[in-house]
Amino acid sequence: MLTDGGAIAIFLIVGIIFGAGGIATSFLIHPRRKNPVKFEPYECGMKTIGPTWVQFKIQYFVYALLFVIFDVETIYLYPWAVKFQSLGMFAFIEMIIFIFILVVGLWYAWKEGALEWS
Repeated sequence: MLTDGGAIAIFLIVGIIFGAGGIATSFLIHPRRKNPVKFEPYECGMKTIGPTWVQFKIQYFVYALLFVIFDVETIYLYPWAVKFQSLGMFAFIEMIIFIFILVVGLWYAWKEGALEWS
């Protein structure tokens, strides 16, 4: 039998081989000629008229980040709520601090107008 260190070393070596093997295979089978069509902007198969770069409102990204933050909060709250009885007062205080930090973040986002759709 392998020791814990030996099993980890074999796992690490196999992971490195898989990663390097994928990169090597990609290098061996990729096309050698550059395709000029791939460097053109795609817009319904027609040539573009005007600039091809479009600026998006940053507010879309702010909404997405706020959603991810509070979604991650839910991921941490669910297991805590399931084991609430057996965790004790220390875990309760830690969760109160965690929720307080998130509420402060929500308050700041609200104050800065990140939640207002204009």
